[in-house]
Amino acid sequence: MITLKTFNRKELGDFISSGAFLQYDFLPITKHRALSHIQNPKASEEDTLLILAFFEEKLIGYVGCFPDYFVIDGKEIRYAWLSTLYANPEYRKKRPAKALLKKVFEEYEGKIAITEFTKEAEALYTIMGVFEYVFPKKGKRYYFKTDAAKMIPEKKPGTQPLKPLFQTLDAAANLFISIKNLSVQKPDFKYEVLDRIDKESADFMAEFSGARNADEINTFIDNPWVLEGQKDEKYLFSSFAGTFKYFWIKIFDQNNQLKACLLLLLRDGYLKIPYLFSASDLAEVVQFLNYFILTHKVKGFTSYQTRLNEVIQQSKGVSHIYERDFNREYLFHKQLLELLPNNFNPNYQDGDGDCMMT
Repeated sequence: MITLKTFNRKELGDFISSGAFLQYDFLPITKHRALSHIQNPKASEEDTLLILAFFEEKLIGYVGCFPDYFVIDGKEIRYAWLSTLYANPEYRKKRPAKALLKKVFEEYEGKIAITEFTKEAEALYTIMGVFEYVFPKKGKRYYFKTDAAKMIPEKKPGTQPLKPLFQTLDAAANLFISIKNLSVQKPDFKYEVLDRIDKESADFMAEFSGARNADEINTFIDNPWVLEGQKDEKYLFSSFAGTFKYFWIKIFDQNNQLKACLLLLLRDGYLKIPYLFSASDLAEVVQFLNYFILTHKVKGFTSYQTRLNEVIQQSKGVSHIYERDFNREYLFHKQLLELLPNNFNPNYQDGDGDCMMT
């Protein structure tokens, strides 16, 4: 029989500080991800943040919960994102994933949301019959360098012996691309690059509606789910990367007034924009991005920022060599949807949910 153990904020802190999470064949969480969950400003003391599944005292699965809430007409509607779900395939017949999900539904009274899920997880969520697809976002991924040595062997493992050849081809192609981009100039307007959000930016952001404020975003900048270093093979989700860094960008107009702010996340050569705040045109944002991408040797950039993507497409302002369309799906439990007004739209930015942390 499967037994389940839940952890709230204090219990998760004790679990991590005692080192008890290290005793299993695989890690149910990393220390730094646990600290991020604990520091989440939207998590209450009672919220369940982690659930472990055991069979005969052996850990066989876990699920992570990331509390959040909407404020609608002055009322908080609390819910949680599923941040991780893992079940040991050796115990598939015991259905640990189903048991974990049912427990999550019980803990949060069905108020659950999910995004950035794998095809395998999506199949399970569909079978459960309690989720609906909502608020889809269309995005773009722009490529600036060739990366055949990484991408081809990943998709076709049989080509692994050809990796040195792919590396040579990448070097030649990317040298040509670099020479071609030598003409890109540093932006001629004032901008600042910070490690985190300052007060001027926070005041500017307050003029926009959104799921997260400056203090909350700073909390996750200070407590990332991913650290720079070697991956721990015992943990199966994002935990370490060669490079992982946030950049807070401020762009000013000719009168030295703040006109745009954005958060950039650079991970192993790939760039995201979790947050973008601007009521004006985005021409300078695109110009800055092009300069940043070249100076930081960005390989690819993914954006679900609709207005930004439109400007990039119209202006051809980003020097990419290839682009692809992407879709981000959101699944909401039916019990959560029942609490939301008709035609409700959360207007999620790219970093809402748990997307910002990876």
